[in-house]
Amino acid sequence: MTELAGSEVTKTQLRRLADQLRADAIRTSTAAGSGHPTSAMSCADVVATLMSRHFRYDWADPAHPDNDRLVLSKGHVSGLWYSVLAAAGAIEVEELSTYRQRGSRLQGHPTPDLPWVDVATGSLGQGLPIGVGMALAARLARRPYRVWVLCGDGELAEGSMWEAFDKAAIHRLANLTAIIDVNGYGQSGPVPHRSPAETYAARLRAFGWQVAEIDGHDLDQVDAALAQAGTNAEPLAIVARTVKGQGFEEITHRAEMHGAALDEATARRALALIEPPERVRLTGPPPPRKPAQPPPARTEVRLPRYAVGAAVAIRDAFGDALAELGERPEVVVIDGDVTVSMRTDRFAARHPGRFIETYIAEQQMLGTAVGLSARGFTPVVSTYGAFLSRGYDFVRMAAISRSRLVLAGSHGGVEIGRDGPSQMALEDLAAMRAIHGSVVLYPSEAVSAGALTKAALDTGGICYLRITRNARPVLYGPEEQFPVGGAKTPRSDERDSVVLAAAGVTVHEALEAADTLAAQGIHARVLDLYSVKPCDTATVRLALAATGGRLVVAEDHRPEGGLGAAIFEGLAEQEITYRARHLAVRTMPGSASPAEQLDLAGISAGHIAAAARDLLRGGDLDR
Repeated sequence: MTELAGSEVTKTQLRRLADQLRADAIRTSTAAGSGHPTSAMSCADVVATLMSRHFRYDWADPAHPDNDRLVLSKGHVSGLWYSVLAAAGAIEVEELSTYRQRGSRLQGHPTPDLPWVDVATGSLGQGLPIGVGMALAARLARRPYRVWVLCGDGELAEGSMWEAFDKAAIHRLANLTAIIDVNGYGQSGPVPHRSPAETYAARLRAFGWQVAEIDGHDLDQVDAALAQAGTNAEPLAIVARTVKGQGFEEITHRAEMHGAALDEATARRALALIEPPERVRLTGPPPPRKPAQPPPARTEVRLPRYAVGAAVAIRDAFGDALAELGERPEVVVIDGDVTVSMRTDRFAARHPGRFIETYIAEQQMLGTAVGLSARGFTPVVSTYGAFLSRGYDFVRMAAISRSRLVLAGSHGGVEIGRDGPSQMALEDLAAMRAIHGSVVLYPSEAVSAGALTKAALDTGGICYLRITRNARPVLYGPEEQFPVGGAKTPRSDERDSVVLAAAGVTVHEALEAADTLAAQGIHARVLDLYSVKPCDTATVRLALAATGGRLVVAEDHRPEGGLGAAIFEGLAEQEITYRARHLAVRTMPGSASPAEQLDLAGISAGHIAAAARDLLRGGDLDR
């Protein structure tokens, strides 16, 4: 077995490694009956040169803090990456035969099931935005590693890629290199440019990148281009003209071969032509060895305190708490040009080095967060809840990446008032509840807002914190605890005959409704279900048992997938009979005052009290 390491690797050896990668990609996809061998074959020369001569990595220690990072933005060429792992001895060659099989670590698209994979890819247009986050993480941590992102030309149709190109140039990320495999074909045929490499190169220069336009199969040109990484103040883009299916002419320039494994007979012909006589062992250059640094001291954080009854906007409480929690050195805030609205300017003033502005680029904002999370930071993404929908696919993929993210979404519900429906998050609870393993928190006032901001930072995985806009009275004392999965009961009496379940702004409407009902001789128990997921349906069940099984749910959200759905789904798993009214936003709002909005949507105190009286009269919907 020939071993390849660093500058001593010859052109002949590089060619043999590239052909070995092609052969492995063919063999594994044919065995699986699926895969993208032609896409892997087009970039094998670039990848072989990168790994042998420029990618500084300790294959025995993938967690080494100074290892270079590779993001496979064109994740469908996973077979090529697994072939690299086999060549490096990170996995056994025999494991390649499990590609795309049930229970295998070698999935159809890469995931962090493998320790050599930082993030899940496969949804195109995400790798480069995440790479920007990783490059920023290296700067924040003052580590010397470089970030390399292998991109396909087809994914340059995604707007998220151009958000990434723009922000990388703005931040002057000299430690970031994008390698664009311009093989000219996507799934549906040729890319929509007559001279794609020249077109992309011109656009990238206009975005402020250093650009090397090369023949991706000329090893001298490839090596020279890769050597430019980190030598200038700007990020580097290598635009590599390649041939899809390179190495086996029978399948080149054939659009129908995209995503198609070779049949066994064709694979045998290809392997007979391509495969080297003996396997090549990849070593590559080691990472730079920067002295280990002791972790920074952890500062005890004291959350802001507010007087019960004082009117405080929840977004103010969030901003105050976040500024205090920023004493934790791993916390980074990423803003989408809503700093003043979200009150994250308070964090920025105290911790300017860990505040990142992505402007109005929600996909890049989320990609940055995923990249930071992959490198050990705890990112807080800050924008309007409605605008998170623009980057929802990044959130979905972040769950596959096992990312740790705090998503703070402001302007939840119609409560925001006169801005109108374009600014209202009305579907956000449903969207975030659907994310695998997510936590969804919804404070009703300032004390719970501060406590739940801290809980979000302490929670692993993806946590969504829904924030409302306007000032509301403080309900809880400073020592009150708000564990994830819990609930509060701000109003109860042994004579209660109905449960008013609410979260966020409707908690205050439910308390006002309870006052109205009390004046009419009706006692109502109010629940503050600040943890929407996981939802404390045990507390709801106990309250129903004490009140004759009458339930009014009021939420500032669409009826699908929000608080009501969380409650009803939880109660469906328990043997309990109850009657319910579900008040939610079922109309299309316009502009109006906050109080008018709540009333027009049918979720104000008056509507809640009316629903409770209706239940007590016996008109009900059995569940």
